[in-house]
Amino acid sequence: MLLVHPVNEVVRFIPVLIGSVILGTNTGNPVWGLVALAVIVGFALTRWFTTTYRVGPTDVELRTGLIQRKKLSVPRSRIRSVDIEADLLHRVLRLAVLAIGTGQRADSGEKFKLDALAADVVPELRTALLAHTAVSPESIAGQQFPDLRKDRPVSGNAREIGHWRASWVRYAPLSLTGFAIIAPVVGLAFQYGFDQIVASSDAVHSVEDGSTARIAVAIALLVVAIVVIVSLAACARYLTTYFGLRVLDDDRTLQLRHGLFTTRQITLDLARFRGATVNEPLLLRMAGAAELEAIMTGQSPRRKILPQAPRSAIERTLAELLVPRGARRPGATNEIARAGDAVGPVPQQEPTGPPRATVSTAPLIAHGPVARRRRYTRALSPIALLAVAMLCFCLAGEHFSPWWWLLPALLAVVAAALAADRYRGLGHAVLPATDTSPAWLITRSGSLDRDRDCLESPGIIGWTVRQSFWQRRSGIATVVAATAAGKKRYLVIDIPLEQALDLIESATPGRLGRR
Repeated sequence: MLLVHPVNEVVRFIPVLIGSVILGTNTGNPVWGLVALAVIVGFALTRWFTTTYRVGPTDVELRTGLIQRKKLSVPRSRIRSVDIEADLLHRVLRLAVLAIGTGQRADSGEKFKLDALAADVVPELRTALLAHTAVSPESIAGQQFPDLRKDRPVSGNAREIGHWRASWVRYAPLSLTGFAIIAPVVGLAFQYGFDQIVASSDAVHSVEDGSTARIAVAIALLVVAIVVIVSLAACARYLTTYFGLRVLDDDRTLQLRHGLFTTRQITLDLARFRGATVNEPLLLRMAGAAELEAIMTGQSPRRKILPQAPRSAIERTLAELLVPRGARRPGATNEIARAGDAVGPVPQQEPTGPPRATVSTAPLIAHGPVARRRRYTRALSPIALLAVAMLCFCLAGEHFSPWWWLLPALLAVVAAALAADRYRGLGHAVLPATDTSPAWLITRSGSLDRDRDCLESPGIIGWTVRQSFWQRRSGIATVVAATAAGKKRYLVIDIPLEQALDLIESATPGRLGRR
């Protein structure tokens, strides 16, 4: 760590070093750069001399700080996740960083981290820190929720329920990740005068002096260049982040392992698992792909299990995550996980009795003509106002080209298609409880960013039936299921009012006090 800490701090304070070099160059004294470097390295070295930790029988303690000493202590009974991370330098030195999550302030990313642990002792330490999860049920709002996984026999080997494939990289450009990477770089370049350099260049002047066709070609080439750069950036991030991803289930924990340069091993307590979300943005949906996220209590609202992947792979992993206790066929998981992109559901044991839809394949109930009308009204109303405004300008004597009327016409076509897609994506279902599975609430909504949420009913701690002014006039409502997991609020949008109470009673029998 006498090497790791200085290297990390130097990388962290690169802007300070650049500023000190510029200051030294302007003043004619290059020593300023060396002084800044010496201060940063010295500060980093003090971290090694002032940091100690102890893993005790009941607590994990960390002491750090030179001028201001800080002592952090985490009860081992409160540990909910243990993540392992190692960048290139850590891997070369056979070290790792162990991050302990307690379920508190998970959204802010604050975790208790033990840096510079020997890599060979980390797996055993992680197992010891999570040993209590096998016997500690979760208590939320004073109510004990049953953990239907706690009676599963613990097998010696974890089952692989998801496996990354290199061919999935083709889906990376279909998200906004590339734009998120490129946009800050472009903004920084324009802030430092890149736009003025481009505007004064000979290439721009030659285009301005040319014909309309040359200008159109230049704009098209610019758009193509931006798309290519953004796509390459998204693919690069996808590869570095999710390379070699494996999703393992050992009946007690869910383990995620991935990363090219910086490897990460994330361990999630399945006792806190409350369901899963299939995220289907428009472009991914058109390509037959999706993303899979877990709904966990005390964790990030968007805990990703599988990144952009074929829908068949998402469905297989989802089926394994949501499979009822005792229904998994021995040996089926590893065969399916390595089956590549072959289409087909996960084989299960033949059910006894009438067939029952699984959580991952259950058909959804449509919300009726009123919900469809609201989708079209919301999409087309702004365009109708735009057309009325243009007509008022015409009647007032303002004259503009008739071609401008193509704008509301084209927008109306796009809005109608969007409204139709939003209604197709709207639906819900409730699967009743069985001897081996709890009741499930399934809800789906959205178009540009569509989510299919599968939530365990025992994790629902409250209901809200909400009606706006227009919903009251239309006889519909939005039902909100409150839970301590994931996004905290899961909405069933624009459901007919007479079905709202039936939905609540079906998902959580007796919660309304009906007899």
